[in-house]
Amino acid sequence: DKPSGVEGFPLRQWNIEIVLLNEHGEEVPAAVFEKVTYKLHPSFDKRATQVFKRPPFRIEEEGWGEFDMEIVLSSLEKGGDHSLAHDLNFQAERYEAKHQLTFKNPKPGLAAALKDSGPTFGEENGVKPKRGEESAKKKKRSDKGIDMEKLADNLQRLGEDDLLQVVSMVHENKTADTYTKNDVEQGEFHVDLYTLPDSLIRMLWEFSQGKLGA
Repeated sequence: DKPSGVEGFPLRQWNIEIVLLNEHGEEVPAAVFEKVTYKLHPSFDKRATQVFKRPPFRIEEEGWGEFDMEIVLSSLEKGGDHSLAHDLNFQAERYEAKHQLTFKNPKPGLAAALKDSGPTFGEENGVKPKRGEESAKKKKRSDKGIDMEKLADNLQRLGEDDLLQVVSMVHENKTADTYTKNDVEQGEFHVDLYTLPDSLIRMLWEFSQGKLGA
């Protein structure tokens, strides 16, 4: 630490990098973004806004004060901006801030970059059950005390933000037997409820019932 001229607040060097986490929790380059803009405290004067165009979009600075900054992640192919609030503090030598982002109907280049970072919602998962298997699964579900037809109706009545949360819940809790398919061009997400694990069925039931007040 260097003296800052402010008693009790030494001058500290700090840096921030932007990375993605794949399905194994491993860091991979954030190549889905064409640039990252850091909006620092006004006291940084001409350096208050800084733009970086190559992963890991590393910014290096020094200062004595903690502050809240805005980080704007600009997606490839004009796929939209994601604005993050970041609390810069010196309570730990190193710390991480994780954020979940949603990319709506990405263009081919962005979709390819997303796929390179790990499984995406645009992939088909599982094997769609045959008609005979569907009947067996329906009988099994009826014994679990959950009205599957009402669950399907509830999900269709949810708002867009709630549906995005449902999609995340499905992808985070699905098994190898779960059948999902996302039609990116049509903006539609398909899931066979009868292929979901019991715990996820219960989770979706409680979520939809809570949101709809049913």
